[in-house]
Amino acid sequence: MDQAQPVGRIDVISDAICPWCYIGKRHLERALEILEKDRLHFTVAWHPFQLNPDMPVEGVDRQKYREAKFGGPERARQIDERITGTAATVGLDFHLEKLTRTPNTVNAHRLIRFAGQKGVQDDVVEALFDAYFCRGADIGDAKVLAEIGNNGGLDDEEVLAMLASDEGRKEVLAGDQMARNAGIQGVPSFALQGHVLFSGAVPADEMAAAFHRAWEVLKSRAA
Repeated sequence: MDQAQPVGRIDVISDAICPWCYIGKRHLERALEILEKDRLHFTVAWHPFQLNPDMPVEGVDRQKYREAKFGGPERARQIDERITGTAATVGLDFHLEKLTRTPNTVNAHRLIRFAGQKGVQDDVVEALFDAYFCRGADIGDAKVLAEIGNNGGLDDEEVLAMLASDEGRKEVLAGDQMARNAGIQGVPSFALQGHVLFSGAVPADEMAAAFHRAWEVLKSRAA
């Protein structure tokens, strides 16, 4: 089998404001490198999940929201510190102190979907995560999303036009519901050929092993 030819697809169900999804992305990238050594090349597709499906369209003040959610400022600070420390172990420089808003992420998911149609999905997902977690961008703002899309290889005017319409909204909400119907309660979650395998930002070697085992099972069933 030619190494460059994909043998299958890995689906990642994620939310743009989930720090473990960015950390999981780094583990996945390493896992894909491990799998390549066994000549197993997979494409990757990103799918929507809303951690806060009832979030107002305009988002909310992040500090107040997290203090209410976690029972006070000290607990919220401790969680951010733990996340930042874990991110650093995979080479990510989080600056959560720069974040002022917890956004509604429907438009971010619409951008990811649009990027998939244009063939630059992974680049745009990376740009989204970097903008939010490392630079404190408000990814609920259409102009910010257009700039992020441009950084990921999209035309910013096309992104603005897409976001000004209803394009992709129904599909994003349907994808979110589909994930919930499949029993997914947290992200990141990972599927191979439509079969959900695990959730969480597990280490790269464990990821690679899980994908390898699942691929062998699926291949044997198809034989």
